[in-house]
Amino acid sequence: MGHGPAVKLGVDNATQYKSRIGIGMFLVYLVCYVIFVAINTISPTLMEIDVLGQNMAVVFGFGLIFFALVLAVIYNHLCTAAENRLNK
Repeated sequence: MGHGPAVKLGVDNATQYKSRIGIGMFLVYLVCYVIFVAINTISPTLMEIDVLGQNMAVVFGFGLIFFALVLAVIYNHLCTAAENRLNK
């Protein structure tokens, strides 16, 4: 049984674009995460404030998770469009 042969991959002309987008998005997320850690380190009482029925730490933490998922979807969309445009 087994599977068929692996697909032959060619040159990806969108590699540089995808790398720049990925690094840029990583840096944006890193800044948000550093802010979260800094608030927890410098003023942990600030994270005790109630926001949306929860403390700010929980809301901020879930916000970071949701933001990472949004960035992943945007990255996928941008990379797919770049591959379709540049790999003709």
